Amino acid sequence: MASVRDLVELRPEGLYCPAGDFHIDPWRPVPRAVITHGHGDHARGGMGEYHCVRESLPILEWRLGAQRYHARDYGEAFDLGRARVSLHPAGHVLGSAQVRIEADGRVWVASGDYKRQPDPTCAPFEVVPCDTFITEATFGLPVYRWPDTGEVAHEIAEWQRDCAAEGVAAVLFCYALGKAQRVLAELAPHVDTPVLLHGAIASGVDVYRGAGIALPPTEPVSDLAKGADFAGRLVLAPPSAAGSAWLRRFRRAQTGFASGWMRIRGNRRRRNYDRGFVVSDHADWPDLMRTVRETGATRIIATHGNTDAIVRALCEDGMDAGAFRTGYGDED
Repeated sequence: MASVRDLVELRPEGLYCPAGDFHIDPWRPVPRAVITHGHGDHARGGMGEYHCVRESLPILEWRLGAQRYHARDYGEAFDLGRARVSLHPAGHVLGSAQVRIEADGRVWVASGDYKRQPDPTCAPFEVVPCDTFITEATFGLPVYRWPDTGEVAHEIAEWQRDCAAEGVAAVLFCYALGKAQRVLAELAPHVDTPVLLHGAIASGVDVYRGAGIALPPTEPVSDLAKGADFAGRLVLAPPSAAGSAWLRRFRRAQTGFASGWMRIRGNRRRRNYDRGFVVSDHADWPDLMRTVRETGATRIIATHGNTDAIVRALCEDGMDAGAFRTGYGDED
């Protein structure tokens, strides 16, 4: 049960701010929603109105169509009920935001999803001081520690060259919103021919380009003639395309998967990928712990992911930590 001090509480519809009478990334229809980013588990249809960062507006329009949107600049404060609200960079994907709520002399921050690694396709994470910090915990286990993404891009480029030498295509599976665009941007120094894209990824790439994000040349697979030779070409596709009829057009191909889950080798074997590349749009364990401390928060609430591990670690360090059981899923 929420105490009188709580600026955010867990309701059946999602995270709710009583002082502002709004929900954060609700999973059921509500009158007023503040949206942290455009992934499907955080931005859903059916809300009366949507408050978001201006950079995320093209993504929400692409995914949700015409809605009642209120777009804000990063750091721009606005009032909802008795709450003073502002949105701050989360570093997760283009337009991703943390929600800062100030009311009754207290400050809470709901992080949404976030990462601390550099990403050329979105604004970097900003530490927002607060009394209570609501943190994600998607990769909240000590085993999850990310390599430098530039080095991983070099590994992907080497894999493509190896595939070219064998006369096969290199099909890299990655999520269509955020991950694919980040991988493309990191690969820019390494590619000399257009990267081929599954249609689901091509539409997201167009949205990013329309927002002014620089990406290397690409070409939809559908634009190539039937029977085209894909040997040596790098192809980006969503994980849902694995094992589909769409994949059969490549005849001979190696497959890879770009995800934080590839940090565990057994995940690659179980999913039957030839290669696994560790690229995540979420914070790893060291960055989760670092961020919690840098906010200066005296209370931590973990959501979605390995919440038990991070809550236990924080409590062992003498912090006031707990968890919300939310309806958010896996976009990594």
